[in-house]
Amino acid sequence: MTATTYWLEHAWLGDRVEPGVTVDVRDGRIHALTLDTPAPPPGAEVLRGLTIPGLANAHSHAFHRALRGTVQTGSGTFWTWREVMYAVADRLTPDTYHRLARAVYAEMALAGITCVGEFHYVHHAPGGTPYADPNAMGEALIAAAADAGIRITLLDTAYLSSGFGQPPTTHQLRFSDGTAEAWAERCSVLKEQNHARIGAAIHSVRAVPASQLATVAGWAQERRAPLHVHLSEQTAENDACRDMHGCTPTQLLADHGVLGPLTTGVHNTHLTDEDIYLIGSTCTGTCMCPTTERDLADGIGPAVALQRAGSSLCLGSDSHAVIDLLEEARAMELDERLRTRTRGHWTAAELLYAATDAGHAALGWTDAGSIEPGALADLTTIALDSVRTAGPLPRLGAETAVFAATAADVRHTIVAGRHVVRDGAHTLVPDAPQALAQAVAVLRA
Repeated sequence: MTATTYWLEHAWLGDRVEPGVTVDVRDGRIHALTLDTPAPPPGAEVLRGLTIPGLANAHSHAFHRALRGTVQTGSGTFWTWREVMYAVADRLTPDTYHRLARAVYAEMALAGITCVGEFHYVHHAPGGTPYADPNAMGEALIAAAADAGIRITLLDTAYLSSGFGQPPTTHQLRFSDGTAEAWAERCSVLKEQNHARIGAAIHSVRAVPASQLATVAGWAQERRAPLHVHLSEQTAENDACRDMHGCTPTQLLADHGVLGPLTTGVHNTHLTDEDIYLIGSTCTGTCMCPTTERDLADGIGPAVALQRAGSSLCLGSDSHAVIDLLEEARAMELDERLRTRTRGHWTAAELLYAATDAGHAALGWTDAGSIEPGALADLTTIALDSVRTAGPLPRLGAETAVFAATAADVRHTIVAGRHVVRDGAHTLVPDAPQALAQAVAVLRA
């Protein structure tokens, strides 16, 4: 049995900030909490600042990180950005993807993220030929997360068509297994590990024919695995769905048994009132990705209405224009302020809940995301003395974390009781910027 004791100068316990909290960790889980300990016990590791549960990044495309800084000039839309993204995807191999993802996941750890949901659809070699190991690309991502010291839910994604009734394009051939049955056969070989869980994803209603949606949903339901889907990110997809099926994408998913408490819709941006009711009444979750949604000019989704209808909100960094879950939390509130011209749609505690507990639940880690006995010992410590966070009273730590701090203020990241980031430095990937630069350079060469 491994045991460690941490002393938290200030700890966010879900509904309040407590000073002087001692956390006893055994075998990667929180064994006990002791409140009101004004000084560190002998031998305890000291975490100064505000410690919150580890952050959960519920929606990631790791290879999109290679696009950062290259797609910001000139005009365009999501669809023109997508062509640049495909060019990067064409260059990925299991080795280059592992190196890139390891560096990206290290960047996440440095930002306080302890778990990532990887929405993975680059399955095969260019042209669609499977690798000798048909899951080589997915296994590369699982290994990359282990190397970077974080947890992963591999959301293996069915991607079978380029549009309603259309075969995959040349770029998309490597995404496709041909049929949902072949996708399910390949996914069934993937094995979970201590740091890795296997989930499923439907890329979108345009990428999986309606007749095959139930196969993907059934695979996830049989395993009680998380199921994610890009939903109504673009109005063009909504229009095409109505033309083909006479209904919205949300209704199509409902008709084929996709919606439900194990399902998370990613973006959920351009919805009708009936769509919102269907999502909420089935307890389908919503993953908002505000920094990507604004970067791609997608629009602002009805997060308030979705939550009121019964949809749990979580957060993701998606295309990694920015990797900062505190910014995602802040942006969800601030975007809603811009849309409505009113303030205070969520409290800081509610926004932190979306970034921690709710995100872990959406990824199948229901035993993570809180600081309490029995939970996985995943902790993130935010400095309260930086130029951004100095000033407010410590008891306002949740407000400071959400509305002032950034990823640069993360000082410690602990996963299963192990220091992955200590004093702002990654303990497993000591030069993450160089690792990122080298991995991205290969894909841009």
